[in-house]
Amino acid sequence: MGCTQSYIKLAEKLTILNDRGIGMLTRVYNIKKACGDPKAKPSYLVDKNLESAVKFIVRKFPAVETRNNNVRLPACVCVCVCVRVRDHVCELLNTIDACQVFFDIVLNFDLTRNYLDLVVTYTTLMMLLSRIEERKAIIGLYNYAHEMTHGASDREYPRLGQMIVDYENPLKKMMEEFVPHAKSLSDALISLQMVYPRRNLSADQWRNAQLLSLISAPSTMLNPAQSDTVYSTYLSLSVSPVGFILCHAVLNSDAAALSLWKLALQSSSCLCLFRDEVFHIHKAAEDLFDVLKVSKYYLIATVVWFDIPQAVLMLCFFLSGSMHRERRKFLRSALKELATVLADQPGLLGPKALFVFMALSFARDEIIWLLRHADNIQKKSTDDFIDKHIAELIFYMEELRAHVRKYGPVMQRYYVQYLSGFDAVVLNELVQNLSVCPEDESIIMSSFVNTMTSLSVKQVEDGDVFDFRGMRLDWFRLQAYTSVSKASLGIADHRELGKMMNTIIFHTKMVDSLVEMLVETSDLSIFCFYSRAFEKMFQQCLELPSQSRHSICFPLLCTHFMSCTHELCPEERHHIGDRSLSLCNMFLDEMAKQARNLITDICTEQCTLSDQLLPKHCAKTISQAVNKKSKKATGKKGEPEREKPGVESMRKNRLLVTNLDKLHTALSELCFSINYVPNMVVWEHTFTPREYLTSHLEIRFTKSIVGMTMYNQATQEIAKPSELLTSVRAYMTVLQSIENYVTIDITRVFNNVLLQQTQHLDSHGEPTITSLYTNWYLETLLRQVSNGHIAYFPAMKAFVNLPTENELTFNAEEYSDISEMRSLSELLGPYGMKFLSESLMWHISSQVAELKKLVVDNVEVLTQMRTSFDKPDHMAALFKKLTSVDSVLKRMTIIGVILSFRSLAQEALRDVLSCHIPFLVSSVEDFKDHIPRETDMKVAMNVYELSSAAGLPCEIDPALVVALSSQKSENISPEEEYKIACLLMVFVAVSMPTLASNVMSQYSPAIEGHCNNIHCLAKAINQIAAALFTIHKGSIEDRLKEFLALASSSLLKIGQETDKMTTRNRESVYLLLDMESPFLTMDLLESCFPYVLLRNAYHAVYKQSISANA
Repeated sequence: MGCTQSYIKLAEKLTILNDRGIGMLTRVYNIKKACGDPKAKPSYLVDKNLESAVKFIVRKFPAVETRNNNVRLPACVCVCVCVRVRDHVCELLNTIDACQVFFDIVLNFDLTRNYLDLVVTYTTLMMLLSRIEERKAIIGLYNYAHEMTHGASDREYPRLGQMIVDYENPLKKMMEEFVPHAKSLSDALISLQMVYPRRNLSADQWRNAQLLSLISAPSTMLNPAQSDTVYSTYLSLSVSPVGFILCHAVLNSDAAALSLWKLALQSSSCLCLFRDEVFHIHKAAEDLFDVLKVSKYYLIATVVWFDIPQAVLMLCFFLSGSMHRERRKFLRSALKELATVLADQPGLLGPKALFVFMALSFARDEIIWLLRHADNIQKKSTDDFIDKHIAELIFYMEELRAHVRKYGPVMQRYYVQYLSGFDAVVLNELVQNLSVCPEDESIIMSSFVNTMTSLSVKQVEDGDVFDFRGMRLDWFRLQAYTSVSKASLGIADHRELGKMMNTIIFHTKMVDSLVEMLVETSDLSIFCFYSRAFEKMFQQCLELPSQSRHSICFPLLCTHFMSCTHELCPEERHHIGDRSLSLCNMFLDEMAKQARNLITDICTEQCTLSDQLLPKHCAKTISQAVNKKSKKATGKKGEPEREKPGVESMRKNRLLVTNLDKLHTALSELCFSINYVPNMVVWEHTFTPREYLTSHLEIRFTKSIVGMTMYNQATQEIAKPSELLTSVRAYMTVLQSIENYVTIDITRVFNNVLLQQTQHLDSHGEPTITSLYTNWYLETLLRQVSNGHIAYFPAMKAFVNLPTENELTFNAEEYSDISEMRSLSELLGPYGMKFLSESLMWHISSQVAELKKLVVDNVEVLTQMRTSFDKPDHMAALFKKLTSVDSVLKRMTIIGVILSFRSLAQEALRDVLSCHIPFLVSSVEDFKDHIPRETDMKVAMNVYELSSAAGLPCEIDPALVVALSSQKSENISPEEEYKIACLLMVFVAVSMPTLASNVMSQYSPAIEGHCNNIHCLAKAINQIAAALFTIHKGSIEDRLKEFLALASSSLLKIGQETDKMTTRNRESVYLLLDMESPFLTMDLLESCFPYVLLRNAYHAVYKQSISANA
């Protein structure tokens, strides 16, 4: 046989050339894009020094004389390789024509498909090459560089240059070139009439045939899906229009060809050449046939193409748009049904695998059609070319893909049994019935039967790796053997054998090539090259609440992108990989942001509802109820009655939908998408959608907590801790409900955010509620206390505003009573309260530093007074020499106020921790109460520090000790520091009598204190003495005894004064000595200052208070 040696390698050549062609297309595509992008354009095309040379080369192309130039350029070999590819393709096409190969997509599917693929790839390569504007410059520069390097022009350059010139109009040239191949090409194209019309049915025809439905016929649900054209049912057929242009003569002679041509025109006006490079078939056909002036018969058959071309084009255009829109609508429901049934009964993936791949292929074709036309058609109908529900179709595709990947072993098990138990038997019978079977073909057929017969389910159970690629290549070779003319065994005469083998090959792919099948039938990597349209579809999906549940399909599509790369162009892997990563990251980030915004809106609504339940809002309701009982007029007439909390939950109609309902619905839909997959792998990077949501919730929760404080630095306004706590709890309740929608650890969010809020700054360096409230209490509330506008009321355990001319903008009691301090402790926690204490201690340390300066100024006088307290006259003379007496008392009072505030905060912290961790708090308290007296001070301080962190009061304040320890001066010896500390106590003791002359020193039994806060002096004296003498390792008891002796001696002298102005608040000042101290006993007080004087003082101030009130 003349063609024996040629057709033996047809299968191999077709396979290799198709793969090589795709690789060359990839390289040419990248060259075109690089040349079209100013940023990526090769340097030698933008170099100003080469501009004149490039223009000269292009003008003289292909005859270029450049020997006078002295510039070296890099070689660009990619375009040159196209010549060799063209030579190999032409050689193979000639061989196929010489062998008179028989093509039929139904019988020799692999051969016919690869032949048509080769034609399309070759045509596309030539068309794409002609679209490179700088092709002449690149080739000319390459030849010049070759000559400079090797001393002579590239021997292929004349042919390459001529090819570039010939293919200026590539389609016209290709039409001429394919005249000898028209017979083979037309036969292959016309064989599509068994497949192409089925793929171009309308949605109504699909619907009437109940296409892709598993439940339309329950009795046949378990029957395997079969077809004589099993491969062709999911084959993407875009070759028809281009193929018929190349062999246009057949349109005049064959009605089937004409019918296919008309179907192709109606189906699409824009074909995909490669990636986002498209071919406008209507315009190209009109131009080409106008030039060729084809016969009048053809013109009539194609609906009078030249008489009314625009009308025909518009008609085809609008008909195709509506047809594809209805197809997508049908496929959405069909794929949803298919995915739902398979999720419930994955075993059906075995017998109905063909349905799955058909559905994927149909949906892929419709999606790509929409993407291509929406991006390349100028005049387009909104309804037909903008599909807001496209995400739903993509989502169901991804769901089917996930089912195939997840239940791959189920399909393997089914088809292994199918191949060994049915296919092998049928094939063996068909082979036995062959009248003529040459030895080579017989050997191949026998190997098929033996391979299938040897299969067993145990191989699947043992996890064996199946590989039927050799078997499929043998069948491809056998198709080539049996499809040439004068073959001993002609496949055209044994149609059942061809159909059966195609079915078997499909079954083998179900065993070893499921991933490749998914890529073949549902790859949507083309979205990588339509980034703008891709992002627009995503935004439309998010904007439509009913579609947001499908938004996860867009990040999942990014996993497809790497499948479009080719080994002949490895450099683009990084670009496509980076694009897939950036798009996936952007999509997941936008989804998380959208969910975060919905959650924030729900939280705002819930905070508003919680705010309505605050005690401050019940006063008006109570007032209305009281007035209603007493029948008094309630405000203005016609004033609307205030709605009670909870009214929003009363529904008179099920159809009534509130804003909160809409938000919850939208959130549940979006969270379904976020929770759809635990993670996805894109270019060896793992993305976890839930982590995006968690991250955004942490950031928003942090900002919301700080924002809910409503802190205004200008007016120094801030939310009450109790109100903030209510809002935070409402916010947390909403966030906890998110766990019902998404599998995330919301407790981790709470821990991360709330723990950061207990620090001075959060992880982003922003202020927290701890820093805001600490700053407010120190700079606003306590500063106003120092200014005399606020007083600490021990009876109320709160700070209260005093009546002044300039009223404050806030009520101190509403920020400092026990309930507010407990709320503050709940918000700040032990760490935050510790920071608050440290800030308070810093202020105290600054006051102590000033006091020490005053002591140094009066050190000589105080030293004498310290030893002369039993000499009244001498003490009086020395007292007159003291300076800054009022300043000392004021600063000590400020210290006492700060310590009183801290005691409130510590008590609140203890109450809060006792509720949360009662056993731990009781253990710490028991540990503190049983420290032996002989314990080393360092050990005791550690225990005190632990106790203080739990809010327990300590004899010695560890925070104050730490703050005052940092004040040690290097220029003063420890002995001098100790002396100053002792004299400070002396200074305070001898200064106390001056308080009796202050009109604000009047003791008020109602508040159990003085309006000028001097009742806080006792706490200040006890704590300062304990801290200072702990630091200096002195005896606290001895120093306080000394203080008590000096103070009592000084106060007793007030009784001898005759000036009423000096002694008007004498009894109130006496009460300062009635201080509780862990270091002094009542017996000691009695020895220094008789308690009868204190009792008389209490009697006098209470009597004075009663008379004042009367």
